[in-house]
Amino acid sequence: MNRSEDPRKNPSRMWEKKRTFRNLPRDQLGGVIFGCTNDTKRECLEKQLVGLPSAHFIYVKNVNPGLPVFLFNYDDKKLHGIFEAASSGQMQINPYAWKKDGDERTRFPAQVQIRVRLHCVPLLEDTFRPIIKDNYFEQHHFWFELDHTQSSKLISQLSSLAYAPSSTPHYPALRRSIIQTSPANNKIAVNRCSEPQNLKNKPSSSIDSQGALDEKNFIYMKLKEITLDSEWPALSRNGHAVENTNEGISYNDVSIDQGGFMEPQPPGEEKNKEGNCDLAGYPPFVAQLLKEVKELNAFKEQHTQKMTGLEKKLANAQEEIKLLKGRCLMLEATNPSRTHDSENVVESDDIVCDESIILAGGFDGNNWLSALDLYSPLTDIFKPLRPMSSFRSYFAIANLSREVYVFGGKFKKLWDNTVESYNPANDMWTAHSNLKKRNSNLSGATLKEKIFAMGGGNGTEYFAEVEMYDPQVGQWIPSRSMRQKRFSLAATELNGALYAVGGFDGDKYLAIFLISYHLRTAERFDPREHAWTKIESMSTKRAYHALVPMGGKLYALGGSDGSQMMPSVEIYDPRRGTWMIGEPMNYSRGYVTASALKESIYVIGGAQSDKEVLDTIERYKEGTGWEITNLSGVRKRCLSSAIVLEED
Repeated sequence: MNRSEDPRKNPSRMWEKKRTFRNLPRDQLGGVIFGCTNDTKRECLEKQLVGLPSAHFIYVKNVNPGLPVFLFNYDDKKLHGIFEAASSGQMQINPYAWKKDGDERTRFPAQVQIRVRLHCVPLLEDTFRPIIKDNYFEQHHFWFELDHTQSSKLISQLSSLAYAPSSTPHYPALRRSIIQTSPANNKIAVNRCSEPQNLKNKPSSSIDSQGALDEKNFIYMKLKEITLDSEWPALSRNGHAVENTNEGISYNDVSIDQGGFMEPQPPGEEKNKEGNCDLAGYPPFVAQLLKEVKELNAFKEQHTQKMTGLEKKLANAQEEIKLLKGRCLMLEATNPSRTHDSENVVESDDIVCDESIILAGGFDGNNWLSALDLYSPLTDIFKPLRPMSSFRSYFAIANLSREVYVFGGKFKKLWDNTVESYNPANDMWTAHSNLKKRNSNLSGATLKEKIFAMGGGNGTEYFAEVEMYDPQVGQWIPSRSMRQKRFSLAATELNGALYAVGGFDGDKYLAIFLISYHLRTAERFDPREHAWTKIESMSTKRAYHALVPMGGKLYALGGSDGSQMMPSVEIYDPRRGTWMIGEPMNYSRGYVTASALKESIYVIGGAQSDKEVLDTIERYKEGTGWEITNLSGVRKRCLSSAIVLEED
């Protein structure tokens, strides 16, 4: 959503900015709203087809047959339903639908065929707005993806206004008096108690035996439709996760209408009154049906009240769990030795080897972390180690003499310059000399038995400076500065040289891939020359990304281009001095952690452009590409750092 505050300056709001989609995973997608105008409505109804601009295909493709569909008319601000998908979401089912003069093909290629599930009186925006209030990113603009709760509530609201289609035999007086309901109290409204007698006394209103049979079938159909709404949520549960896209969309451009049927006239809007007359005037089966409907509505009301109570209890329990987690983390930070589980203490560094990844700090979607953990993706084993002395995020990590060094970073509004190292042999932390400046969003790497801290910033300025830690001296020493300021960059060592990639210079994101040969805007540090050299740039600007060396190449993974998180990957070959576009990841990820292990790259967690922190792990192997693993050892995590301790 739109925020006046820069999310980069407030990590707790890092993903609270305007975005185009909710990016719901397929198993969380409970329904989709499509759009229309008065001009496009008829074609949608006749062709039983709806569509959206191509950018929306990232979630339209996750529509499966049976998923609830709703249709919003931009001209009269009404939501129509209830529809369901009759096909999966596809591109250009009809490439010529909704064409205007001068168009060669449709402007709305992300399409779904639909059918009517239940005819209902449409809802005004003021009526359905409270149900999908979390989807509104502007006063009159909302995201089209619905979760299961929103979809179920819309179905319930619309089904209370259900009516029969025009193809059903028409009994005006009987329909008003028997099935018309009042949205205000959800009770049966019986109008004009004398009408059954009028129907009986007037020859023009008499119903023959065949008509009576049709009438029974009609009322049975309506009762069946009323009861079906309790089953609909189960019909919309499907399968996998979604991808992201770089393409933006203006919602004012959407001009597609509702479902594929000729809309019948709704019941009259005359005032309903609850009848007090004797039901004896109705046929026996009608009186019995009215009684059963009344009992059904009473049961539904009791069920709703019970569910509301359970939801409230669940919310209270979740809040208590969140508070307890926060207290545990505070205890862990202030007295780590007391909260350190003796069962989790590492007795030797046998398990800290080239088959394990060390994860440090970060954010899990609810709490900031001081945790240090050991994770083996080969066995899916996760083992807590002794935590850091304080919470850290946006910090750098490096390996020196089989010790893990963490330095700089940020916790809330506190910028850090402290340095500490972890020794897996004795499971202890040691404090070292501080950085010269408070520094966050920096990057670190080890070269020639020395640690380099590159770039970053302190909230008021961005750095091109580089500091070098010499363990023999025990101090941080100024080194040769980079050619450009870089905040939220990624850096690593490869073949005896340092590489810095992308980042942010305070004014704009940098599309630079920092590497060796004398090409456009990129940098490589050669210790023999003791200088940074520009080389060729990446094709995409990116920050908050990861940079991983593997097989003599560098992999720039994910990150943000300033408007959204990306799944894209670029690969740099220093022998050729050029980059190339790699196969994208399955998820868009920023604030991500990645490491190379046994000729594979593991990408762990990250954030996906919203408030959603990921807990998925993707694996890349040259020749087989990216795959989403079923590894579950690591929970949700972003803004952390990771490293593999190299064997001596």
